[in-house]
Amino acid sequence: MKRLFFLFLVIIASLLVYQYYPYSPMPDQVVIEKIIVDKSDRKLMVYADGSVIKTFSIALGDQPVGPKEREGDEKTPEGEYIINARAGEGASGFHKNLGVSYPSTKDKLNARQKGFSTGGDIKIHGLKNGLGFIGRFQSWRDWTNGCMSVTNEEMDDLYRHVKIGTPIIINP
Repeated sequence: MKRLFFLFLVIIASLLVYQYYPYSPMPDQVVIEKIIVDKSDRKLMVYADGSVIKTFSIALGDQPVGPKEREGDEKTPEGEYIINARAGEGASGFHKNLGVSYPSTKDKLNARQKGFSTGGDIKIHGLKNGLGFIGRFQSWRDWTNGCMSVTNEEMDDLYRHVKIGTPIIINP
């Protein structure tokens, strides 16, 4: 019984450390030159001066395997896009976001050939407003409608360093 209680305490302590370990933001002078997303590993990597300078654990759309083909499929797109919009706190239902230029011409053609609407409004965003307390646990399961989600602290950092026009490559 004592071992079980000790194990329980270790698990709780580990979860608390995981959740509340301080986030280390990127230095102020960093300018992100590109973003690469690896859907299979649930990682978003930002590059400056040709090197990865930060890697983020992300949550994806509820149906993450395969490219986004149509509106409502809850898949995260795959391909080459750019960051085409920025929305600050209070501008949407999520804590800040960076817009992704989905759908591309290729995405539109593919959807049209299959008789679908492509959908759109794909973002890198923080947590749903009012749910910031979830923190790092947000990446434990895929829950978005096709977007890529990070913690609010991480979103603040990305928002400071990613400019409109930054390339984003989303790999399977």
